[in-house]
Amino acid sequence: MLPLLLFISFLLYTLSNSSPLPPNQCNESCGKLSVPFPFHLNTSCSSVSNVFNLSCSNSTTLYINIDSQTYRVLEFYSDAILVDFPGSSACRRYNDLKSFGFRGNSYFGISIDNVLGLYDCEDSSLCKAECETIDLSGCNGNADASPSCCYPLSDRSSWEFGDGFSVFSKFGCRGFASWAVSPGSNNGKRGVKLEWAIPRNLSKIACSNNANTFNATTVKGGVRCKCQDGFVGDGYAGGAGCLKSCIKNGLEANGTDCYTKRRSEKTVTILAGVLGPIFIIASLIALLCLMKKPGKSGGYDPNQAHFHSTISFRKACRTRLFSYEELEEATKGFEDGQKLVHSSNSGSIYAGVLGDGSHIAVHKVQCQDERDLMQVLSRIEILSAVLHRNMARLIGCCIDSGYTPLVVYDYPANGTLEEHLMQGKEQKVGLDWYKRLNIAAEIACMLAFLQFEIYPCVFHHNVQSSCIFLDEDSSVRIAGFRLLESKDSYRSDVYDFGVVLLELITGSDRKEVAAVALQKIKSGKIEEIVDQNLYYHEQPSTRKEQIQRVADVATRCVLFGGDGKIGMIEIARELVHITKESIDGGSRRGPALEETFSNSSLLQMISMSPDSIHLP
Repeated sequence: MLPLLLFISFLLYTLSNSSPLPPNQCNESCGKLSVPFPFHLNTSCSSVSNVFNLSCSNSTTLYINIDSQTYRVLEFYSDAILVDFPGSSACRRYNDLKSFGFRGNSYFGISIDNVLGLYDCEDSSLCKAECETIDLSGCNGNADASPSCCYPLSDRSSWEFGDGFSVFSKFGCRGFASWAVSPGSNNGKRGVKLEWAIPRNLSKIACSNNANTFNATTVKGGVRCKCQDGFVGDGYAGGAGCLKSCIKNGLEANGTDCYTKRRSEKTVTILAGVLGPIFIIASLIALLCLMKKPGKSGGYDPNQAHFHSTISFRKACRTRLFSYEELEEATKGFEDGQKLVHSSNSGSIYAGVLGDGSHIAVHKVQCQDERDLMQVLSRIEILSAVLHRNMARLIGCCIDSGYTPLVVYDYPANGTLEEHLMQGKEQKVGLDWYKRLNIAAEIACMLAFLQFEIYPCVFHHNVQSSCIFLDEDSSVRIAGFRLLESKDSYRSDVYDFGVVLLELITGSDRKEVAAVALQKIKSGKIEEIVDQNLYYHEQPSTRKEQIQRVADVATRCVLFGGDGKIGMIEIARELVHITKESIDGGSRRGPALEETFSNSSLLQMISMSPDSIHLP
């Protein structure tokens, strides 16, 4: 009877309440460019502000007016537009620094994706070697315009948000050219990329139902809209909106396909009249049955959860799908002896071995409801797209256990950093100082990469030595990201990384390290807390100085990392400094650090900046 009741109520609901979201209200184009929301040609299409109004010249060329200046629109991005220099009638290899006077307003800002070619600069310290490898097209699209001096705005050492291009005149530069280079790309498109956003106070009318807002990067107080999990679209009420995403006939579908087709009003009325009394009677019968039937605690239908989360799960788990039984056998029934990490907020991680001998780590996350599950799967989707040497490889997932999704990482047989520190303490054999310094630099650089080069940025929120895997070369593989938000506030990655640094220095676990270590460091008695396996008193003065400097970095992380006064990129830069000095001092350079730097343009930026080190 209960299934019949549910079917009838669902039928009545879909017949009377299905209302698919509207499609994009304006389908405009000019020449080869289609105009996406919030930009528009027809003023009747404007639902946010007239600042996004465009004009189409000769049905071929788009123009936009910003702060009384007209710019030709070359290309649209999801978060920006590419524009030409104002009033530009002929292509010039270099333009005057004052020829592009725009600095930013409440709707537009100069994007950090721009790479500048600078002409005849007296001070070459602002030139960055890492952008010399980017293919920068010339006026006619050919790649013959490689500048003698290039500067990526993402560097932000000589340019900050709100600065115009004239700021480079203080370096004696006479002219510049600009190219837009998307993150992860090695090709530049000539022009100036402008990020766009809408003021936060307009977001309530601009964003569609089932959409959230997120902050813009270079537009102060600006936000953009993004559809929630389970919905697809551009997120804007005047655009494509947010269409429900679903499974239909075994395939992914969205929008009107997810809703039962509307019947005529007459059909609805007839069905409602016939089914209404049946629904009432069935409800009473079902209620009586439920009152007589003993309750079942903890009841849960994994098939239902699987149905509701299929789309997000398919997107999140791009690789292997494991069965619960397979992972249960690999982890010996998830016994405590296999546990690597336990956290009430982040879930537990278990070591395991598959039938083929592969070593894995299984992250077990407890979700309370479908909303939690969707949040976890969305987080997995983002993490699975991150490709970096120091990121633990996500090899698969499992949701056979209902609201307890399992995330499977590749687990190097060399274990965790915590195990090495603890084993070293017991066996008098552990990681030497160079390996610890190398590990610290890799962790810092990986966290900085996630925060500054991934969009949207990724925070770990659970950095601890037990979440840091080590391969056979003692190179870092970071896992154990917090996949589910909790009511308690997150501690910053900078703070947690500071605690890990103290663990590397002292060899002690995080339960006792922070308070004691900080007190000794502040009182100048660092030798009393340094891990005895480092033989501090036998080290040369240069090595002692390195340990002291790393201790100072750890202190700043713990004291100031929680309130955002110090960022991960500053920490990474300083540790790279110290590591380079260790290399120059004759220590053998390991492959892990070298590849970490070469795989991240952020870290290349750090290593190439004039106030930092140079890694060949």
